[in-house]
Amino acid sequence: MKINSVLPNINLRHLRALHAIHVHGSFARAATELGVVPSALSETVRQFEESVGDTLFDRNQRPPAPTPLALTFLQETAPLLEGIERAVLRLQVASGSTYGMLSVGSSPSAISTLVAPALARFRKAHPTVRVRVHDDIAERLARLVVDGELDLAVAGRALHSPDLRQTEIMRDPFGFACSATHPLAARSAISLDDIDPAEVISLDPGTGTQQLLSSSAAVPTALRAGAIEAHSTIAQIGMIRAGLGVALLPRDALMVFADPSLRFIPVGDLDLWRSLYLLVPTRRRLSLASRGFIDMVRAVTPSSIDVA
Repeated sequence: MKINSVLPNINLRHLRALHAIHVHGSFARAATELGVVPSALSETVRQFEESVGDTLFDRNQRPPAPTPLALTFLQETAPLLEGIERAVLRLQVASGSTYGMLSVGSSPSAISTLVAPALARFRKAHPTVRVRVHDDIAERLARLVVDGELDLAVAGRALHSPDLRQTEIMRDPFGFACSATHPLAARSAISLDDIDPAEVISLDPGTGTQQLLSSSAAVPTALRAGAIEAHSTIAQIGMIRAGLGVALLPRDALMVFADPSLRFIPVGDLDLWRSLYLLVPTRRRLSLASRGFIDMVRAVTPSSIDVA
């Protein structure tokens, strides 16, 4: 049987159009993503419907919704479209013609432990792609991903949203952070009672780390907020290094610079963990560069990341 006899007028343009409308939820947003005017996208869909001999979108709904026939088609062809995109990316890499921009968001403490190693691999594979890294707290990064200003982000858990998928990729325990000259620095482990509340340097209440501490029943109220409050983890660590105080922090956050003047000490009666997540949009298809970067994140973490 000849392929042309089965697919007389259907091509990749039609396939991408249907998937874009389904992902973005409207013809207008899909047209913007594909770089065409809405009228041209509508004509593409009309041609597709004419070729298959049936309606693919319910025009009585606003915005038009895929029919059951279209939903089945979308499910069956999603792996094919993703496979084509990955094959094109590999072809571009092999020919040295990969180009474009990748915008990655990251919590500051995730940059050296996860984002930087993934970017090193990505840059080696895709040297012509320009990369922009934006560091911020999880909630703001999540909003930037949803709004399309960032392609994706690596951060703590943000507020739930149907426009955002959050996949856990790494976790590390909380412990006691102090300078190497602190009286407790030589201990192999401590308890919460060993920590002087007057020495605590806390974080901005909007940060994921501070929210975890504040919501944990195991953390005494006196240790949740200190006499000094830092806006960011970097500022907090800088003050700890200078001997201004101590903190309860995730292990990888404290060791972000592998600074020998800092100490991380396990807290025996504190079972609290910080998780890092991959934040990706649900209402737009990931770019080839984004998928390439996710492959590198997968390579440097033990977790299995599902971004389908």
